[in-house]
Amino acid sequence: MTLREEIRSWLAEHLSGEFSAARGLGGPGREHEGHDIRLAWERRLGEAGWTCLGWPKEYGGREATLEDQVAFHEEYARAAAPARVGHIGEGLIGPTVIDHGTEEQRRRFLPPIRRGEELWCQGYSEPGAGSDLAGVQTRARLQDGEWVITGQKVWTSLAHVADWCFVIARTEPGSQRHRGLSYLLVPMDQPGVEVRPIVQMTGTSEFNEVFFDGARTAAANVLGAPGEGWRVAMATLGYERGASTLGQQIGFQREYAKVVETARRTGAARDPVLRDRLVQSWLELQIMRLNALRTMTSLSAGEPGPEVSIGKLYWSEWHRRLGELAQAVQGREGLVADGPPYELNDLQRLYLFSRADTIYAGSSEIQRNIIAERTLGLPKG
Repeated sequence: MTLREEIRSWLAEHLSGEFSAARGLGGPGREHEGHDIRLAWERRLGEAGWTCLGWPKEYGGREATLEDQVAFHEEYARAAAPARVGHIGEGLIGPTVIDHGTEEQRRRFLPPIRRGEELWCQGYSEPGAGSDLAGVQTRARLQDGEWVITGQKVWTSLAHVADWCFVIARTEPGSQRHRGLSYLLVPMDQPGVEVRPIVQMTGTSEFNEVFFDGARTAAANVLGAPGEGWRVAMATLGYERGASTLGQQIGFQREYAKVVETARRTGAARDPVLRDRLVQSWLELQIMRLNALRTMTSLSAGEPGPEVSIGKLYWSEWHRRLGELAQAVQGREGLVADGPPYELNDLQRLYLFSRADTIYAGSSEIQRNIIAERTLGLPKG
């Protein structure tokens, strides 16, 4: 039995009973849905060995090939399994600890991630700096064997449910830009950490402001040497565009099908302009998949190409256009929310939340600069 067949069979058997209610829950703009049952599901996945597939076996993974990881994410999406609550731990901090942590750090932090027992958030963006990670102003100093942290992070996804945060802080007084930064692992449940949810246009709050006012973490909870935070932070960003993107695209296909279904129901499909936009959106979705496959090929060969850089820019711009198309095919009904209480339908939520796609995880403007300067070798503007 191939891994694809194994995961398909396992999901069919276990997404039942109490977990049948978890199908389709969560995801961008819907992270408020069913957190408790999704957390229980995360732990069930961990018990069965379906988390952290690409990790080395010595740290609880399967050392799955990139192709097998893609197969897992595709089958997971096709089964409408709930959005993962542990994806930041598994996909970002976990690989960073494996590659840049000490053996003691690996033994401490990796097992709870794999078992779904500790959730993580990412403390990068700050007010006034946005996507400019080198503009970090959060500061930390060593005092009595601990890092004492003061500053603010913003747009911190899932901070309100996270147990830990990996924080980029300036630890060398007087340092500027990418120098003098350190990569700290900080517990969230302590005095000196305040989380304030940010209410979005969708009415939900999966992004947060996080305030550190004398928060503390052990001196040993720094990845890499103090002052090497920039290098470690860049490594974390490199793990962000992985095999899960192909599973993400199955979700995109499901959303696109909903837009087409709505266009037929409302009569918008008879409008030649909207019909042309529907066809164009489908074509771009196929291009997105082909580019993702090309990316996987280059990553498996150990030679990342320019397609890695353009992936996030492409899908985020496409998804925002799909949201605009979703609103257009609804016609007048798209202007009125279900209620009371105020409740969005799937396409209204798609339209509103997809406005954020071109901002988070590196804005489109930043992505274009990266492509121009680092991939094409163009001079800075």
